[in-house]
Amino acid sequence: MKLLIVDDSNIMQKAIGKYLKEFNLEIVGYAGNGEEALVMCERYKPEIVTLDITMPKMDGLTCLEKILKLYPETKVLVISALKDSATGLKALKLGAKGFLPKPFTPQDLQEEIEFICGDK
Repeated sequence: MKLLIVDDSNIMQKAIGKYLKEFNLEIVGYAGNGEEALVMCERYKPEIVTLDITMPKMDGLTCLEKILKLYPETKVLVISALKDSATGLKALKLGAKGFLPKPFTPQDLQEEIEFICGDK
């Protein structure tokens, strides 16, 4: 499965990629904002997207809506430092398959990916 990692932090992008190394996922790219994410979704058609909420140019919730409008089968895991339950609920109502608050452990991320992929 193809994975796109969207986060404005290079450190977080690398961490997510590292934590998911053992999964059979092809990382097709890294995007630093919602606009880049949409371009990469069009180009690579990822099955899974990890998506930050607070980013420049286009926030994650707006990006989430646009991705799912264009590619409704995409499984989006929202990963955010915004820990309030309202943000997580809004992301889920918009169609995200999961919500993971930062900071998280490698195991937290792996469990969420397994869940949204239907492996658990």
